[in-house]
Amino acid sequence: MADVAAVVEEERLDVLTKTGEVHRDGDYHRAVHVWIFAESTQELLLQRRADCKDSWPGQWDVSSAGHISAGDSSLVSAQRELQEELGISLPKDAFEPIFIFLQECVINDGKFINNEFNDVYLVTTVDPIPLEAFTLQETEVSAVKYISYEEYRSFLAKEDPDYVPYDVNEQYGQLFNVIRQRYKVNTVARSLSLQKQLCRYAPVSLTAELSSLSDADRKALGLLIKAAKLMDEIFFLQVWYSNPALRNWLKEHAGASELDKLKWKYYLINKSPWSCLDENEAFLTTADSAIKLLPQATKAVSGWKGLEYKAAFPMLKPPGANFYPPDMDKMEFELWADSLPENQQNDATSFFTVIKRHSELSLDSSLPNHVVHGKNDLAGTLDLYSVPYSKEYNSYLSKAAELLHEAGDLAGSPSLKRLLHGKADAFLSNDYYESDIAWMELVSTQNTFDIPKNAHSCVFEEAGGIRKGASEALGSLLRSSFSMSTKDSKLDVTIGPYETYEDTIFGYKATFEAFIGVRDDKATAQLKLFGDNLQFLEQNLPMDNTYKSKHVNAAPIRVIQLVYNAGDVKGPQTVAFNLPNDERIVKDRGSSMVMLKNVSEAKFKHILQPIAQACISKEQKGLVDFESFFTHTICHECCHGIGPHTIKLPDGQTSTVRKELQELHSALEEAKADIVGLWALKFLISQDLLPKSLEKSMYVSFLTGCFRSVRFGLEEAHGKGQALQFNWLFEKEAFILHSDETFSVDFAKVEEAVESLSREILTIQAKGDKGAANSLLQKYCKMTHPLKNALERLESVQVPVDITPQFSVVNEIAKQS
Repeated sequence: MADVAAVVEEERLDVLTKTGEVHRDGDYHRAVHVWIFAESTQELLLQRRADCKDSWPGQWDVSSAGHISAGDSSLVSAQRELQEELGISLPKDAFEPIFIFLQECVINDGKFINNEFNDVYLVTTVDPIPLEAFTLQETEVSAVKYISYEEYRSFLAKEDPDYVPYDVNEQYGQLFNVIRQRYKVNTVARSLSLQKQLCRYAPVSLTAELSSLSDADRKALGLLIKAAKLMDEIFFLQVWYSNPALRNWLKEHAGASELDKLKWKYYLINKSPWSCLDENEAFLTTADSAIKLLPQATKAVSGWKGLEYKAAFPMLKPPGANFYPPDMDKMEFELWADSLPENQQNDATSFFTVIKRHSELSLDSSLPNHVVHGKNDLAGTLDLYSVPYSKEYNSYLSKAAELLHEAGDLAGSPSLKRLLHGKADAFLSNDYYESDIAWMELVSTQNTFDIPKNAHSCVFEEAGGIRKGASEALGSLLRSSFSMSTKDSKLDVTIGPYETYEDTIFGYKATFEAFIGVRDDKATAQLKLFGDNLQFLEQNLPMDNTYKSKHVNAAPIRVIQLVYNAGDVKGPQTVAFNLPNDERIVKDRGSSMVMLKNVSEAKFKHILQPIAQACISKEQKGLVDFESFFTHTICHECCHGIGPHTIKLPDGQTSTVRKELQELHSALEEAKADIVGLWALKFLISQDLLPKSLEKSMYVSFLTGCFRSVRFGLEEAHGKGQALQFNWLFEKEAFILHSDETFSVDFAKVEEAVESLSREILTIQAKGDKGAANSLLQKYCKMTHPLKNALERLESVQVPVDITPQFSVVNEIAKQS
């Protein structure tokens, strides 16, 4: 470790208490520990501290360590210390953060006080590095050696005087626990565990009727699927910077054993090493990851091909994904953002930029055989800077843009042509405003229906077809509407960066995704009621009138049969989405909703019906039907478009709910759309705009849906929001748990309970009150005893948690394109 007294020039540190000489005064400060572990021999590399050191001279210690100098980052410091002390140059994907260790001790008769927060990293190499490959920094390191990790632990446990002391029964024992758990795993037990995780997903073949597509549309569809696959490539990179290497490695080795096959299959569902249904717990480790060779990472040694290391990823899913430096915290970002001019602040918090470090760029440039992409576009006064998506992902976006332009040239529909060319341009310009408007207008152009309000209540869909009783006049109107709509393209395309769930630091950064489908005009005509009544719903929302908007635009709605999806579609599959998320467009133009009919049908059949059989009382389980499930899903998505979005703060400043609630926004917004959607259904029934037959079934179907969504886990926004709703309604006795462990709805109490929670959430959003949002989520977003009971019951009867779609038409399209 580079001690303050051991360097010639003064070393400036970020001190966590007062200023002064940190080890003389006992100031709390930050440092890094880097451990090099050789996988094949199960050995750790130790360095012998130089005899001139003023702390623990001549004793064996961690592979490399050093203070984090003022203004430096943890990861860059770890890379730099390894270079300076041992002559090893490694990129950031070699470093796995495993824990933070607070070391508090006093030595040298009270002259050396160590109060140090150490970020501990693990570098896993395939084999030991030859000792002659090291270049030792003489003022710091006198020798290096490899030692079995178990033997090293025993020396520390015995407090051997040749080794710098660490208490292996306390925090530092985590180092040995990580290695032991990673390499002494039972292969059979691990295979069984992965198989059990896989069984929670029901494979479902999704089909769509393509006979109505023109030859040009079919050719365009093939191009769009190719473009969508590029969204996958970007998303893998957005999740974590080692993720693409991990994916390629797992795919290449999937045939090596049954365990390797299971790893690959479960990875494909999650698109990362973290399991969506297990609170993002890692189901893989760096030991499973890709091997990379760096021939020039160290001094050359005759007969040795060079250093091979494992591309690392942390056990805990990074809250900032790959949008921010992995060692950046909220305070650092906010200090930097506050130092920028307003236009650059907007770029820093934009949906479409990644945040990087100057110091990381400089260090990576010095690494052998390492190509650095991007420049300092928007430098602030601190270490961070912004890079637009168009530059960061250019190699993928430029190819996707070519495919979209080609598909746009084939499109016969002017609105689809405009959308595809506009989105292609946006990929390269990083300005998505016009292309999102084009997406909105595509919806508006396609939905040219004019159905009388008094006809809506008789055309809602049931699981097996259309509800009986629609008038002949209405049937004639629908048929004429369908004939008009066939002039437009039947293809439906949503592609680009939209959702911000992966960014759990702030909820700013958007992930890429794609949904390619074929329009279902018949189902779309039946759903126009909701878009037509958004302003009516806004005016009657259960919140103070001062917070209500007088200009809510009707949300165009369309139903599609999904042909292919890609990008941020990991784990649980969405049945609908409401876009765009850009508050400027929502304020000026509203939002639009897409319903995935074939996905909804699959989920109802394979998941909701079995849940109802297991968890709903005998008297009420018959009330769970597809009509209620699908109708509430529609209303959920519509209700994203009402309620507070752009808000006025107490100081008079204009802001947005997303910006004020930050990482809490997604969970609360999902809860709002759900519970206000339920309130809206009851309101529309009271206005005779929906049939009264929905009144009981919608509540029981909602209760059943709570168990479905909570199974996604309380780290996921929808699961979080659903736990909040269930626990609130259970507390208000609107949901009842019976002695046989089934549930029912108390119809006398549920309406008031739904309205009270709707009011609570809407008011928090309107005020931008992050404190109140946090309190609400902390209190109700819990796995309570009733929820645990239900989930255990579902697990015992092996009800799938979700589906994994198999797109049977893709191969057919690929052969034709």
